[in-house]
Formats: sequence, C-alpha cells, structure tokens
Amino acid sequence: MDEQHRVIMDETAIRRALTRIAHEIVEKNKGIDNCVIVGIRTRGIYLAQRIAEQIREIEGLPVEVQELDITQYRDDREEGSAIRPAAGSSVNVKNKRVILFDDVLYTGRTIRAAMDALMDLGRPQMIQLAVLVDRGHRELPIRPDYVGKNVPTSKQEQIEVSLQEVDENDQVTIIH
Repeated sequence: MDEQHRVIMDETAIRRALTRIAHEIVEKNKGIDNCVIVGIRTRGIYLAQRIAEQIREIEGLPVEVQELDITQYRDDREEGSAIRPAAGSSVNVKNKRVILFDDVLYTGRTIRAAMDALMDLGRPQMIQLAVLVDRGHRELPIRPDYVGKNVPTSKQEQIEVSLQEVDENDQVTIIH
C-alpha cells in the first residue's frame, strides 16, 4: 500500500498558529511574570523558542526557555536500555508557571513523562500544555491548554512535523 502525504499546515499556517498561541499564553497568564516555557526535545524546544520570541515582541520582555529531555521517563523504553543523565537537570521550575511545549499530542504518554520529569526537578506553581497539533486518541486524561491545530486522525495515520531548525522546512504532513 502506497503512503500518501498531504500537507495540512504550511509555513504560514504554522507561524499564524504560533502567533495565536503566544497571545493566548500572555492573556491567560496576565503577562509573563514567573513563566518559563519548557520545550520537549526534539521539536518542542524549537517551537518553545519561537513562542518565546513572539512573546518578547508582544510584551517587550524576554521569557525564559528551557529544554527537557524525557528519555529516561518514557514508559516505552526497552528494558535494560541505557538511561541518559537526569532530564533537563538545569531546568528550574520550582514555584514557576511552566508552559510545556511539544509538537504533536497523541496518546498523552510523552506529556505524562514530561510532567514526571518536571516534578522531579521541583514543584511548579502550575503546568500548562501547548502543542502545535492535537491529533486525538488519548490514552491518558491529558488535555492541552493551547492548540495550534486540531487534526482528527485514524490510528493508522501519522502526523509528521518538519521544522526549519531540524528539517530545513516548516510544514505539518499527514501520512495515510
């Protein structure tokens, strides 16, 4: 069976979605005081950096951005696989409003792993979730606060996010 690729977000759509999310974050948090944006490696960190730049343009103030490696917290690791050093050990979240950013929300397991990692780094005041694409099919009771695009999918379909920083272009593709 041939795979079919269909672009569902181009560079302009991604930029507009991130601009909207940046405004929503500022509005919901009544500014950016005590906020830190934490991007989940790999593509989440680049989206977090873009959002932080948008917020700086809106508010005229920088917002802290941190990267989170959740490898050792995933529940789908092979038994006995190598564990990397502590996830995002430089991330300071104690008593902060954390906006956790990832590219695609699917089952919720990546976000659960990220929340476990964050809690090991200190107790945040609150955690909010931002995603570029929400494709449904949750296996855990996790709901995003900020969504770039809701894309209903079948379990046989895949969502592929390409970003300039990693893939040399910006687009979101659905693969049938």
